[in-house]
Amino acid sequence: MPYAQIGPIAVHLPPRVEDNECLKKQFPNWDLDLIAEKTGIHQRHIADPGVTAADLAVAAAKDLFERESIDPASIDFLLLCTQTPDYPLPTTACLLQDRLGLPTRCGAVDFNLGCSGFVYGLAMADGLIQSGAASRVLLLTAETYSKYIDPDDRSLRTIFGDAAAATLVTAGERPSLWGFQFGSDGSGADMLIVGDGGARSSEDAIPPRHRKRWKSRLYMDGPSLIGFTVEAIPRLVDEILQANSLSDADVHRYLMHQATWKMLDQLRVRMNVAAERLPIDLADIGNTVSCTLPILIDRLRRRGDLSGADTNMLVGFGVGLSWAGCLWRDDWTGN
Repeated sequence: MPYAQIGPIAVHLPPRVEDNECLKKQFPNWDLDLIAEKTGIHQRHIADPGVTAADLAVAAAKDLFERESIDPASIDFLLLCTQTPDYPLPTTACLLQDRLGLPTRCGAVDFNLGCSGFVYGLAMADGLIQSGAASRVLLLTAETYSKYIDPDDRSLRTIFGDAAAATLVTAGERPSLWGFQFGSDGSGADMLIVGDGGARSSEDAIPPRHRKRWKSRLYMDGPSLIGFTVEAIPRLVDEILQANSLSDADVHRYLMHQATWKMLDQLRVRMNVAAERLPIDLADIGNTVSCTLPILIDRLRRRGDLSGADTNMLVGFGVGLSWAGCLWRDDWTGN
Protein backbone atom coordinates (compact mmCIF):
# COMPACT_ATOMS: atom_id res chain seq x y z
CA MET A 1 0.00 0.00 0.00
CA PRO A 2 1.38 3.46 -0.86
CA TYR A 3 1.56 6.09 1.85
CA ALA A 4 1.17 9.84 1.49
CA GLN A 5 4.09 12.10 2.25
CA ILE A 6 4.50 15.88 2.18
CA GLY A 7 6.76 16.65 -0.75
CA PRO A 8 8.12 20.01 -1.87
CA ILE A 9 6.34 23.25 -1.01
CA ALA A 10 6.37 26.58 -2.84
CA VAL A 11 5.08 29.76 -1.22
CA HIS A 12 3.88 32.87 -3.03
CA LEU A 13 3.41 36.18 -1.22
CA PRO A 14 1.97 39.22 -3.00
CA PRO A 15 4.72 41.81 -3.58
CA ARG A 16 2.87 44.65 -1.83
CA VAL A 17 3.96 44.86 1.81
CA GLU A 18 1.98 46.73 4.45
CA ASP A 19 4.09 47.20 7.57
CA ASN A 20 3.23 48.74 10.91
CA GLU A 21 5.25 51.88 10.20
CA CYS A 22 3.03 52.51 7.18
CA LEU A 23 -0.08 52.06 9.31
CA LYS A 24 1.32 54.40 12.00
CA LYS A 25 1.56 57.19 9.43
CA GLN A 26 -1.95 56.50 8.15
CA PHE A 27 -3.54 56.05 11.58
CA PRO A 28 -1.48 57.95 14.18
CA ASN A 29 -4.09 57.20 16.87
CA TRP A 30 -3.59 53.42 16.54
CA ASP A 31 -1.24 52.00 19.18
CA LEU A 32 0.67 49.81 16.73
CA ASP A 33 3.40 48.97 19.24
CA LEU A 34 0.87 47.50 21.65
CA ILE A 35 -0.91 45.67 18.83
CA ALA A 36 2.38 44.18 17.61
CA GLU A 37 3.25 43.12 21.15
CA LYS A 38 0.01 41.12 21.34
CA THR A 39 -0.12 39.77 17.79
CA GLY A 40 3.59 39.36 17.10
CA ILE A 41 2.90 40.76 13.61
CA HIS A 42 4.93 43.64 12.14
CA GLN A 43 3.98 43.43 8.47
CA ARG A 44 1.69 41.65 6.04
CA HIS A 45 1.60 41.00 2.29
CA ILE A 46 -1.57 42.29 0.61
CA ALA A 47 -2.92 41.31 -2.80
CA ASP A 48 -3.69 44.14 -5.21
CA PRO A 49 -7.40 44.83 -5.87
CA GLY A 50 -7.51 42.86 -9.12
CA VAL A 51 -5.55 39.87 -7.78
CA THR A 52 -7.47 36.89 -6.39
CA ALA A 53 -6.55 33.88 -4.29
CA ALA A 54 -6.62 31.82 -7.50
CA ASP A 55 -3.97 34.12 -9.02
CA LEU A 56 -1.76 33.61 -5.96
CA ALA A 57 -2.30 29.84 -6.15
CA VAL A 58 -1.29 29.78 -9.81
CA ALA A 59 1.91 31.68 -9.02
CA ALA A 60 2.78 29.27 -6.18
CA ALA A 61 2.06 26.18 -8.29
CA LYS A 62 4.05 27.41 -11.28
CA ASP A 63 6.98 28.19 -9.01
CA LEU A 64 6.75 24.68 -7.57
CA PHE A 65 6.63 23.08 -11.01
CA GLU A 66 9.59 25.08 -12.29
CA ARG A 67 11.77 24.77 -9.20
CA GLU A 68 11.22 21.04 -8.74
CA SER A 69 10.99 20.13 -12.47
CA ILE A 70 7.47 18.76 -11.99
CA ASP A 71 5.53 17.84 -15.12
CA PRO A 72 1.95 19.17 -14.76
CA ALA A 73 0.79 16.03 -16.59
CA SER A 74 1.93 13.97 -13.59
CA ILE A 75 -0.68 15.51 -11.25
CA ASP A 76 -3.60 13.16 -10.57
CA PHE A 77 -5.70 15.37 -8.30
CA LEU A 78 -5.93 19.04 -7.33
CA LEU A 79 -7.24 20.13 -3.93
CA LEU A 80 -7.79 23.83 -3.30
CA CYS A 81 -8.51 25.21 0.16
CA THR A 82 -9.75 28.79 0.03
CA GLN A 83 -12.40 30.98 1.62
CA THR A 84 -12.03 33.61 -1.09
CA PRO A 85 -12.89 31.76 -4.32
CA ASP A 86 -13.15 33.52 -7.67
CA TYR A 87 -16.84 32.67 -8.07
CA PRO A 88 -19.68 30.95 -6.18
CA LEU A 89 -19.56 28.56 -9.15
CA PRO A 90 -17.79 27.02 -10.98
CA THR A 91 -15.36 25.58 -8.49
CA THR A 92 -12.10 27.51 -8.60
CA ALA A 93 -10.10 24.25 -8.59
CA CYS A 94 -11.50 23.43 -12.04
CA LEU A 95 -10.38 26.83 -13.30
CA LEU A 96 -6.91 26.18 -11.85
CA GLN A 97 -6.74 22.81 -13.60
CA ASP A 98 -7.05 24.66 -16.90
CA ARG A 99 -4.77 27.56 -15.99
CA LEU A 100 -2.01 25.23 -14.79
CA GLY A 101 -2.25 22.89 -17.78
CA LEU A 102 -3.11 19.85 -15.68
CA PRO A 103 -4.55 16.87 -17.57
CA THR A 104 -8.34 16.65 -17.94
CA ARG A 105 -8.25 13.26 -16.19
CA CYS A 106 -7.18 15.18 -13.05
CA GLY A 107 -9.77 15.51 -10.29
CA ALA A 108 -10.30 19.01 -8.92
CA VAL A 109 -12.08 20.02 -5.72
CA ASP A 110 -12.48 23.22 -3.69
CA PHE A 111 -13.00 23.04 0.05
CA ASN A 112 -13.82 26.00 2.26
CA LEU A 113 -12.28 25.44 5.69
CA GLY A 114 -9.86 28.20 6.62
CA CYS A 115 -7.27 27.76 9.33
CA SER A 116 -7.64 23.98 9.76
CA GLY A 117 -7.73 23.43 6.00
CA PHE A 118 -4.14 22.31 5.42
CA VAL A 119 -4.47 19.35 7.80
CA TYR A 120 -7.86 18.44 6.34
CA GLY A 121 -6.31 18.66 2.88
CA LEU A 122 -3.48 16.34 3.90
CA ALA A 123 -6.06 13.83 5.17
CA MET A 124 -7.94 13.92 1.86
CA ALA A 125 -4.71 13.56 -0.11
CA ASP A 126 -3.70 10.67 2.15
CA GLY A 127 -7.01 8.93 1.48
CA LEU A 128 -6.69 9.40 -2.28
CA ILE A 129 -3.17 7.97 -2.28
CA GLN A 130 -3.82 5.06 0.08
CA SER A 131 -6.94 4.07 -1.90
CA GLY A 132 -4.97 4.05 -5.14
CA ALA A 133 -7.14 6.78 -6.68
CA ALA A 134 -4.13 9.10 -7.04
CA SER A 135 -0.39 9.04 -6.56
CA ARG A 136 0.48 12.75 -6.90
CA VAL A 137 -1.86 15.30 -5.33
CA LEU A 138 -1.38 19.05 -5.66
CA LEU A 139 -2.67 20.65 -2.46
CA LEU A 140 -3.13 24.40 -2.87
CA THR A 141 -3.98 26.77 -0.04
CA ALA A 142 -4.71 30.38 -1.01
CA GLU A 143 -6.36 33.25 0.81
CA THR A 144 -7.04 36.95 0.30
CA TYR A 145 -8.83 37.84 3.53
CA SER A 146 -7.82 41.46 2.92
CA LYS A 147 -10.73 41.70 0.47
CA TYR A 148 -13.14 41.21 3.39
CA ILE A 149 -11.51 43.87 5.60
CA ASP A 150 -12.38 47.57 5.74
CA PRO A 151 -9.25 49.81 5.61
CA ASP A 152 -10.26 51.45 8.92
CA ASP A 153 -10.59 48.12 10.79
CA ARG A 154 -7.83 48.19 13.39
CA SER A 155 -8.67 44.74 14.77
CA LEU A 156 -8.36 42.78 11.50
CA ARG A 157 -6.13 44.81 9.22
CA THR A 158 -3.21 44.41 11.63
CA ILE A 159 -3.53 40.61 11.69
CA PHE A 160 -4.39 39.03 8.34
CA GLY A 161 -2.07 38.75 5.35
CA ASP A 162 -2.63 37.26 1.89
CA ALA A 163 -0.68 34.28 0.60
CA ALA A 164 -0.70 31.00 -1.29
CA ALA A 165 1.20 27.75 -0.87
CA ALA A 166 1.52 24.82 -3.26
CA THR A 167 2.30 21.45 -1.66
CA LEU A 168 2.96 18.30 -3.64
CA VAL A 169 1.71 15.24 -1.73
CA THR A 170 3.27 12.09 -3.14
CA ALA A 171 3.26 8.35 -2.53
CA GLY A 172 5.97 7.10 -0.17
CA GLU A 173 7.18 3.72 1.04
CA ARG A 174 6.37 4.15 4.74
CA PRO A 175 3.71 6.01 6.69
CA SER A 176 4.78 9.60 7.34
CA LEU A 177 1.30 11.04 8.04
CA TRP A 178 -0.85 9.23 10.57
CA GLY A 179 -3.09 9.60 13.60
CA PHE A 180 -5.51 12.11 12.06
CA GLN A 181 -8.12 13.53 14.43
CA PHE A 182 -10.80 16.08 13.54
CA GLY A 183 -13.36 18.29 15.24
CA SER A 184 -16.07 20.77 14.38
CA ASP A 185 -18.53 22.90 16.32
CA GLY A 186 -20.86 24.98 14.16
CA SER A 187 -22.32 26.66 17.24
CA GLY A 188 -19.20 28.83 17.16
CA ALA A 189 -19.82 30.12 13.63
CA ASP A 190 -20.66 33.53 15.03
CA MET A 191 -17.08 34.00 16.29
CA LEU A 192 -15.60 34.40 12.79
CA ILE A 193 -17.96 34.99 9.90
CA VAL A 194 -18.64 36.81 6.64
CA GLY A 195 -22.42 37.14 6.78
CA ASP A 196 -23.04 38.22 3.20
CA GLY A 197 -22.24 37.02 -0.30
CA GLY A 198 -23.81 33.56 -0.06
CA ALA A 199 -27.26 32.28 -0.97
CA ARG A 200 -28.69 33.24 2.44
CA SER A 201 -29.73 36.86 2.65
CA SER A 202 -27.74 39.11 4.95
CA GLU A 203 -30.98 39.92 6.81
CA ASP A 204 -31.36 36.23 7.68
CA ALA A 205 -27.65 35.58 8.34
CA ILE A 206 -26.10 34.38 11.59
CA PRO A 207 -25.49 37.53 13.64
CA PRO A 208 -22.02 38.27 15.06
CA ARG A 209 -21.50 37.05 18.61
CA HIS A 210 -21.07 40.59 19.93
CA ARG A 211 -21.53 44.11 18.63
CA LYS A 212 -19.93 44.64 15.23
CA ARG A 213 -17.57 47.58 15.74
CA TRP A 214 -16.10 47.82 12.24
CA LYS A 215 -17.42 48.04 8.68
CA SER A 216 -15.51 44.98 7.49
CA ARG A 217 -17.50 42.17 5.89
CA LEU A 218 -15.40 39.85 8.06
CA TYR A 219 -16.29 39.76 11.76
CA MET A 220 -13.98 38.19 14.36
CA ASP A 221 -14.43 37.78 18.10
CA GLY A 222 -10.79 37.37 19.08
CA PRO A 223 -11.20 36.70 22.83
CA SER A 224 -13.80 33.96 22.21
CA LEU A 225 -11.54 32.34 19.61
CA ILE A 226 -8.64 32.33 22.07
CA GLY A 227 -10.91 30.76 24.70
CA PHE A 228 -11.98 28.05 22.25
CA THR A 229 -8.40 27.38 21.18
CA VAL A 230 -6.83 27.00 24.62
CA GLU A 231 -9.57 24.53 25.57
CA ALA A 232 -9.96 22.47 22.39
CA ILE A 233 -6.39 22.20 21.13
CA PRO A 234 -4.63 20.80 24.23
CA ARG A 235 -7.46 18.25 24.40
CA LEU A 236 -6.93 17.37 20.73
CA VAL A 237 -3.20 16.97 21.30
CA ASP A 238 -3.81 14.61 24.23
CA GLU A 239 -6.30 12.57 22.18
CA ILE A 240 -3.81 12.14 19.33
CA LEU A 241 -1.02 11.14 21.71
CA GLN A 242 -3.19 8.64 23.59
CA ALA A 243 -4.64 7.10 20.42
CA ASN A 244 -1.11 6.45 19.15
CA SER A 245 0.44 5.32 22.48
CA LEU A 246 2.77 8.32 22.58
CA SER A 247 3.68 10.90 25.21
CA ASP A 248 4.65 14.54 24.95
CA ALA A 249 8.32 13.51 25.08
CA ASP A 250 7.88 11.60 21.80
CA VAL A 251 6.94 14.77 19.89
CA HIS A 252 9.83 16.81 18.52
CA ARG A 253 7.78 19.87 17.56
CA TYR A 254 4.17 21.02 17.65
CA LEU A 255 3.54 22.87 14.40
CA MET A 256 0.42 24.94 14.95
CA HIS A 257 -1.66 27.25 12.78
CA GLN A 258 0.03 30.63 13.09
CA ALA A 259 -2.89 32.73 14.35
CA THR A 260 -1.30 35.37 16.60
CA TRP A 261 1.58 35.41 19.05
CA LYS A 262 -0.78 35.78 22.01
CA MET A 263 -2.88 32.77 21.06
CA LEU A 264 0.12 30.53 20.43
CA ASP A 265 1.90 31.69 23.57
CA GLN A 266 -1.17 30.81 25.63
CA LEU A 267 -1.10 27.35 24.04
CA ARG A 268 2.57 27.00 24.99
CA VAL A 269 1.74 27.84 28.59
CA ARG A 270 -1.38 25.64 28.72
CA MET A 271 0.52 22.68 27.23
CA ASN A 272 3.71 23.39 29.23
CA VAL A 273 5.78 23.29 26.04
CA ALA A 274 9.12 25.05 25.57
CA ALA A 275 9.20 27.83 22.99
CA GLU A 276 11.48 25.98 20.58
CA ARG A 277 9.04 23.05 20.44
CA LEU A 278 6.07 25.23 19.42
CA PRO A 279 7.57 27.72 16.96
CA ILE A 280 5.97 31.08 16.21
CA ASP A 281 6.97 32.53 12.85
CA LEU A 282 4.47 35.11 11.57
CA ALA A 283 6.06 38.51 12.24
CA ASP A 284 6.69 39.31 8.58
CA ILE A 285 3.55 37.76 6.99
CA GLY A 286 0.75 37.83 9.57
CA ASN A 287 -2.02 35.26 9.84
CA THR A 288 -2.34 33.77 6.35
CA VAL A 289 -5.23 31.45 7.30
CA SER A 290 -4.92 28.06 5.52
CA CYS A 291 -1.39 28.90 4.35
CA THR A 292 0.29 29.25 7.75
CA LEU A 293 1.24 25.59 8.21
CA PRO A 294 2.79 24.96 4.77
CA ILE A 295 4.67 28.26 5.08
CA LEU A 296 5.94 27.22 8.53
CA ILE A 297 7.02 23.79 7.24
CA ASP A 298 8.83 25.39 4.29
CA ARG A 299 10.69 27.79 6.58
CA LEU A 300 11.70 25.06 9.03
CA ARG A 301 12.97 22.93 6.16
CA ARG A 302 15.03 25.82 4.80
CA ARG A 303 16.60 26.24 8.24
CA GLY A 304 17.37 22.53 8.49
CA ASP A 305 15.12 22.14 11.53
CA LEU A 306 13.19 19.07 10.36
CA SER A 307 14.33 15.46 10.13
CA GLY A 308 12.77 12.18 9.05
CA ALA A 309 13.85 10.75 12.38
CA ASP A 310 11.58 13.07 14.35
CA THR A 311 7.86 12.81 15.04
CA ASN A 312 6.06 16.15 14.84
CA MET A 313 2.42 17.10 15.29
CA LEU A 314 0.55 19.31 12.82
CA VAL A 315 -2.47 21.17 14.20
CA GLY A 316 -4.91 23.57 12.51
CA PHE A 317 -7.83 25.36 14.16
CA GLY A 318 -10.21 28.25 13.71
CA VAL A 319 -13.17 29.37 11.63
CA GLY A 320 -16.09 26.96 11.53
CA LEU A 321 -15.36 26.22 14.28
CA SER A 322 -13.11 23.45 13.02
CA TRP A 323 -9.89 21.80 14.12
CA ALA A 324 -7.65 18.94 13.02
CA GLY A 325 -4.34 17.37 13.88
CA CYS A 326 -2.03 14.55 12.85
CA LEU A 327 1.42 13.13 13.41
CA TRP A 328 4.09 13.66 10.79
CA ARG A 329 7.66 12.67 9.93
CA ASP A 330 9.36 14.65 7.20
CA ASP A 331 10.48 11.94 4.77
CA TRP A 332 11.00 14.32 1.87
CA THR A 333 14.68 14.34 0.91
CA GLY A 334 14.67 17.15 -1.64
CA ASN A 335 16.63 20.37 -1.43
